[in-house]
Amino acid sequence: MAEKKEKKEKKPKEYKTGKMCPKCGSRMADHKNRLSCGKCGYTEFKHE
Repeated sequence: MAEKKEKKEKKPKEYKTGKMCPKCGSRMADHKNRLSCGKCGYTEFKHE
């Protein structure tokens, strides 16, 4: 009979510390020219 494979322990995902949305509190996506919230649509543009 075939031997059962041992299951590897899953490590919890480590999230980057990023800016939190001031409207809803979700983590904002960091794009090239802006920060945006996918939940509520709040956007901040980066200044270069």
